[in-house]
Amino acid sequence: MRLLIADDSIVSRHLLEATLRKWGYEVAVACDGMEAWEILQGENPPRLAILDWVMPGLTGPEVCKRVRESSRGKEANYTYILLLTSKSQREDLIEGMESGADDYLTKPFDQHELKVRLRAGTRIVDLERELVSAREELREQATKDFLTRIWNRSSILDIFQREMTRAERERRALGVVLADLDRFKSVNDTHGHFAGDAVLREFTRRMTASMRPYDAIGRYGGEEFLILLPGCDEHCTAAQAERLRLALASEQMLLNESRLTITASFGATSWRPSPGDVTPESLIRIADDALYMAKNQGRNRTVLLPAQKTSGLAGG
Repeated sequence: MRLLIADDSIVSRHLLEATLRKWGYEVAVACDGMEAWEILQGENPPRLAILDWVMPGLTGPEVCKRVRESSRGKEANYTYILLLTSKSQREDLIEGMESGADDYLTKPFDQHELKVRLRAGTRIVDLERELVSAREELREQATKDFLTRIWNRSSILDIFQREMTRAERERRALGVVLADLDRFKSVNDTHGHFAGDAVLREFTRRMTASMRPYDAIGRYGGEEFLILLPGCDEHCTAAQAERLRLALASEQMLLNESRLTITASFGATSWRPSPGDVTPESLIRIADDALYMAKNQGRNRTVLLPAQKTSGLAGG
């Protein structure tokens, strides 16, 4: 594990560095408090820090306080801080702990005691890392579709609402596309549900590979997907939807040693902020009407309906 030593005494710093390297730590060294603060604010900072109390620039407690204040409210990795001090008065030690230090050692310190304190710090840092990982995994499960790993229905609808708000603020268009795999039931019936799952995963892979970084796609239903295209007027939305359609249809998929052409139908609309009650639900209904037309016209095609001209009908 990477560890920071901050001490303005060359002798103390070198002795401590040699000891810690012997114990297997990767050591970063600072000669004063300002350098320590810069290292702890840099890229990939150490998660263990041993700070001398009295240093030029910033004292150890001042560095502690800055670290804790900078991480407040952020999902940053925790930094375990150990203060080294020759102070022994209770008031001084309370001041150091209240600055945000996790522990302290009085000089001259015992190496075995230091080793034990650092072992405890390592456990705390490791536990914090595991908690962050578990939290991210729970967040992933709550917002992503389990099979395809794209946004689930509730998440893509939340994104839709935010994109409409942003479009209103910036006075720009928003493209909305519903895509539905053609004859997907026959894939499940003929090749099995594992093959159907593979088709869904490959479909989402091809869609995300063909989308812009700021577009969004979510699984709206079983084999139906909602795609949001910020900044896209009708022409752009139709072109993007057609590009996505071709990304799927132009290359066969290998399923159970058989090559199959899998297609999808795309219903699209584009909305520009204008007076009237337009909601994500009303725009989805318009895209769904367009999708219904694409299916009726023979599938594997893109149909776009204007939002402004049909919003009154779609809202009913």
